[in-house]
Amino acid sequence: MSSINLIDAFQEFKDAENIDRPTMMKVVEDVFKTLLRKKFGSDENFDVIVNAEKGDLEIMRRRTIVEDGQVNDSLAEVAYSDAVKIEPDFEVGEELFEPIDLYDFGRRAILAAKQTLASRISDLKKNSLAKNTAKELERSSALKFTRFGKKKFCCWMKKAMN
Repeated sequence: MSSINLIDAFQEFKDAENIDRPTMMKVVEDVFKTLLRKKFGSDENFDVIVNAEKGDLEIMRRRTIVEDGQVNDSLAEVAYSDAVKIEPDFEVGEELFEPIDLYDFGRRAILAAKQTLASRISDLKKNSLAKNTAKELERSSALKFTRFGKKKFCCWMKKAMN
């Protein structure tokens, strides 16, 4: 099982970019779920586990063990004969959890995930900056700002000025 150490990255973003740890964990989870959808077509039977305390990232695949020859969906089911190769005491109907090695995604997919992560973090920074700037302007002036969508703001006067 492969995991990557994220503690330093989380701490760096928390300090430098003012992005809190839970938000950062959610972004990392979303990026890897996107990677899973691209590779497997769906992320339904996968769990992305981001442990901020230890700095680990694990991806687990969940599949139900079915009788040999009864596999209809290879993403959700695994044959009994294949399951007992992993652990001999498995039975039909149980769930099999398999770790997904990050190296299985390949270099290009990991680089794409890195770019996606950087882009999402950049968007978070922009949104945070825009929100903070609007609050400061509201406090220091008679203007009221309202957000419409991702990038649009509307501005109007709070009170009529003489």
